[in-house]
Amino acid sequence: MKQLIIPDGYASPLSIRETEVAIKEVKDHFERSLAKNLHLTRVSAPLFVKPESGLNDNLNGVERPVSFGIREQDDANVEIVHSLAKWKRYALKRYGFHSGEGLYTDMSAIRRDEDTDNLHSIYVDQWDWEKVISREERNDETLEYTVRKVYAALKETEHFMARRYNYIDEILPDEITFITSQELEDMYPDSDPKEREYLFAKKKKAIFIKQIGKTLASGKKHDGRAPDYDDWDLNGDIIVYYPVLDIALELSSMGIRVDEESLARQLTLAGCEDRAHLDFQKSLLNGELPYTVGGGIGQSRICMFYLRKAHIGEVQSSIWPDDISKAAVESGIHLL
Repeated sequence: MKQLIIPDGYASPLSIRETEVAIKEVKDHFERSLAKNLHLTRVSAPLFVKPESGLNDNLNGVERPVSFGIREQDDANVEIVHSLAKWKRYALKRYGFHSGEGLYTDMSAIRRDEDTDNLHSIYVDQWDWEKVISREERNDETLEYTVRKVYAALKETEHFMARRYNYIDEILPDEITFITSQELEDMYPDSDPKEREYLFAKKKKAIFIKQIGKTLASGKKHDGRAPDYDDWDLNGDIIVYYPVLDIALELSSMGIRVDEESLARQLTLAGCEDRAHLDFQKSLLNGELPYTVGGGIGQSRICMFYLRKAHIGEVQSSIWPDDISKAAVESGIHLL
């Protein structure tokens, strides 16, 4: 039962029906706050894409997308999206967005190879957002400014929920702390990446780890990132300390996206030069798409955090191994 953490004496203050109401309140408030802080417009997004488009997110490069054939198109194969990291950049150009403007959308995905636990499900729901910037804004200052805007939306939502529900205390600090993955490795050289995240998040409560995907001085990476959307020098994760489970909880992955030079360099470093021939990557290398900053924010993750739930299945409907479902019921964890 290593996939299930059961906090001592855990009991949700909310019934399943009350939880459903609270989920809607969290999502509505955060979505409005995020859109206001970043000047975003909501758009519709695809559930599936053609493999040859290059638009699907390859994640760490080993996850298998769910695919199926379309009967009326001679069983042409399409894939359920892993995320919309690449599609959003294409959409910004197609919809006519300009510098300083952006979009966000509700993204639903199936990640069949996910190892499920208190935080992970095969069903993924998140807000995917993307904003046009100038080439001159592709720098660390823009990244940190944008992170603070996202964090402000997280803070505002926690304040709102704490007023609505008296069992919710505000635990996010006033400011988020920035650190690079290399600085974190230097600080905790004898710990693995997840242990480093935990130690630093517990100390600072809310952190942004920068430069994820590149190889560190140890010869290892802090975490994997696909080479064709984030610039590994200008990206990172928002992570908070979550006392209910005593863990570091990642709420968002975001960053300034690759330009022509960083895309070519990262495809080479990752041994993925063949992707340069896909439609999306060719458009990027030819300078046909806007420069952008963007990210994904887990909807169920933030609902779990704000409502102080022990398991992500308490705020989303998914499928779990039989032994996990049985243990959850016995422990007072009400999976939807």
